[in-house]
Amino acid sequence: MSLRPPRLQSGARIGVVSPSYWIETERLERAVSVFEQVGYEMVLGESTKRRAHKFAGSPGDRADDIMAMFADDSIDAIVCARGGYGGNRVWPMLDYDLIRAHPKIFVGFSDATGFLASMAQRSGLVTFHGPMMTTFGRETVAYNLDTFQRVLSGADGVKVYSAPGCRARMVRPGTARGPLWGGNVSLVEERLGTAGQIDTRGAILFLEEIDERLHAFDRMLQHLRESGSLAGISGLVLGELLDMKDSEEPFGRSAEEIVLDACDGLDIPIVANFPCGHGACQATLPVSHEVELHAEENEPFILMPESPVA
Repeated sequence: MSLRPPRLQSGARIGVVSPSYWIETERLERAVSVFEQVGYEMVLGESTKRRAHKFAGSPGDRADDIMAMFADDSIDAIVCARGGYGGNRVWPMLDYDLIRAHPKIFVGFSDATGFLASMAQRSGLVTFHGPMMTTFGRETVAYNLDTFQRVLSGADGVKVYSAPGCRARMVRPGTARGPLWGGNVSLVEERLGTAGQIDTRGAILFLEEIDERLHAFDRMLQHLRESGSLAGISGLVLGELLDMKDSEEPFGRSAEEIVLDACDGLDIPIVANFPCGHGACQATLPVSHEVELHAEENEPFILMPESPVA
């Protein structure tokens, strides 16, 4: 049984942590102002002030900051500042019993994929794949803030459609229901063969990626296929696959074709280009929570029959 964190209320205190790379001060300040303008109180963690080469402090510093936010009962939600790399050295240091005892909304994407999965697996906490401070530090897209607030409001029956600036499309029609798992392909693949491997049986899997060579991306998808991670899924949501690079000698398949080839033979609904990745439009989606995927020709959407927050 998943542990749903308390809903996000008006005037909530939101903690900000940098679990991987550090974020530029100007971008962080802009993002903070976006949240403050709609009434949230923002609390910057110690990791947002640290720099150790590319990282926001040592792995221990970053783990301590995350745990301090969970332990502080005045903090209602936690949003990651940005992704990058390095979470794989931090999530083994987290106290998952403490997280379970102090459940709260935790939001991020990209390298945060590992945190979302680990917290959901080891604490049972529903986590959220959604926009980070770096998203709002770049520009304010109404879709991102609106979807963030609707999904975290506590309302049942929320439908998440794609955005005007990132129209999803149906690849294979149908409806599926199951727990939602996934995120950045590199991070999902990284967990294969470890205790943190995602159990995708019966799941709706969502995948996104950015800045990979097509042949390397194909290797990742074939690894997922050979591991059995694709065989039992009930539905597939492809986020944006951005800045994927070909070689001088063309690989011969697009990023989307690579994914569909890996899923060949699966009789499941598939939606492509859903706004859950590194693009300007980013939906907030509940990891490990049961959802319905509606792959409809006119306008695909994801339905949350029960709210992912309590």
